[in-house]
Amino acid sequence: MPEQKLPKVAYFCMEYGLDNGLPIYAGGLGILAGDYLKAAKDLNVPVVGIGILWRQDYTTQLIGEDGYPYDLYPRYDYENVKDTGVTVKLRIRGGDVTCRVRLVDQYENAPLYLLDTNFEGSEHGWMTEKLYGGSGQDRVAQEMILGIGGVRALRALGIDVDVYHFNEGHAVFAGLELIREKMSRGMTFEEAWEATKKEVVFTTHTPVEAGNETHDYALLGHMEAFNGLTYEQLKALGGDPFNMTVAALRLSEAANAVSRAHGETARNMWKNVEKAAPIMAITNGVHVNTWQNPAIREAYKQKGDLWQPHLEAKKKLFNYIRTHNNVIFDPDVLTIGFARRAAAYKRGGLIFRNMELLSPLLKEGKLQLVYSGKAHPHDGQGKAIIREIVNIGKEFPNRITFLENYDMHIARLMIQGCDAWLNNPLRPLEASGTSGMKAALNGVLNISVVDGWVGEGVIHKESGWLLDRVLPEDPNQMNQDVYDLKAFYEVLLADVMPVYYVDRPRWTRMMQKSIEMAQEKFSSERMLKEYYEQLYLKAVAAQAKIPLALR
Repeated sequence: MPEQKLPKVAYFCMEYGLDNGLPIYAGGLGILAGDYLKAAKDLNVPVVGIGILWRQDYTTQLIGEDGYPYDLYPRYDYENVKDTGVTVKLRIRGGDVTCRVRLVDQYENAPLYLLDTNFEGSEHGWMTEKLYGGSGQDRVAQEMILGIGGVRALRALGIDVDVYHFNEGHAVFAGLELIREKMSRGMTFEEAWEATKKEVVFTTHTPVEAGNETHDYALLGHMEAFNGLTYEQLKALGGDPFNMTVAALRLSEAANAVSRAHGETARNMWKNVEKAAPIMAITNGVHVNTWQNPAIREAYKQKGDLWQPHLEAKKKLFNYIRTHNNVIFDPDVLTIGFARRAAAYKRGGLIFRNMELLSPLLKEGKLQLVYSGKAHPHDGQGKAIIREIVNIGKEFPNRITFLENYDMHIARLMIQGCDAWLNNPLRPLEASGTSGMKAALNGVLNISVVDGWVGEGVIHKESGWLLDRVLPEDPNQMNQDVYDLKAFYEVLLADVMPVYYVDRPRWTRMMQKSIEMAQEKFSSERMLKEYYEQLYLKAVAAQAKIPLALR
């Protein structure tokens, strides 16, 4: 890290994955945020997190008799979350909403302050019940609490901030609050906007323009989200309808995508947005101590036998599978894992489109498949993918299994206990994809298309297998499903299985290379250092150029 005084950073995110005991995360965005706060603690840098205490989590998603997922929403008391005694208020939909500010600092993380409207006597508990649940009104209310309430919480706590980091567009209303504060001190809107830009940096994740959130102004007005600004002023920031990503880009000094490949995609997506922050690439990282098996870490460090600790982790995964799914897996059989959000572009069911090749491998006991993941509660397509996998699994007992209610515990078991990790999203729709980084940390070898982080780390046939390198044809000239399906079975039959079953020394050498690659290039500590060097210090330098009259 640079030797000069480090900027004090407030990191805003809708979700945080710190521990299974604090289920306030949906998936990769939240796990990234949790790993970020743990890296901040490890590096002893002045960072605080701002989020929301979700009383009903994202979803407890179980599998029905027909294989179709269904959702439950138990209420969590969160007795392990501390009450700071601080409250803040903001106007939402015609009323004053009080938020209590909670503190989480017990998971070896930098302080995380969570806003909570779910307490006895509150009429507004619905606002912080379900992460990404409810109607448009729920979503705007939640984003107002995160952004406007988050800035006010920092003020009430007396926390001095140099840089505000918006992790995705959900936090953009914090920018409106920063502008409102400056205008209340006598600045014009343009002056306040310019000064606020120097304080804000932004990370974009969504690589599809249509997937970036927009709000109608009638809804924003009804919810009182204008926060003292006018329609013309909001339109200047976010357009009409109000685009949260566009507004974040126009409110930021600098922005980043989450891999080099995603950087190209994001710059192309938003190239026509005037007054937007430049988008650089800072590739995501994962928290090594959270995700790496300690026995694997020690064996790697001592240059010892990796296979024995890997086998122990594999047996631990299989014990969980036996206990929860009544399925018995063989530890001697090649086991491929696939676990991530159940979204169509991630193509969880792709390899089942060639059962002519897959069925014999399963029936002869040469291959086992472990799947897990949650679909958004309202995503019927994602749930249909899960049902397909579950029902195919019923045809191949003790060879395919799906672990319901994917969470950090299941993720840790899988990324430590599988032999290989399958990643086959439609390019270029995987912005980063950190599950493969976690697998690589444990010597679990990636079988992947080249998208997101993968092209920056995995070397074909040395630390994993890249489907784009398998066939002589150009993947850009073929239907992606056809190409990747053919490439997967080509590499599986000609390379992965022979190495696993015939050349164990080569497999363990590849494990060694995988761990080396992941530790050097894809840790959250490396990511956070790059945030400081490329984003935070840049913002502080820009602030130093603002005339004193505008500060």
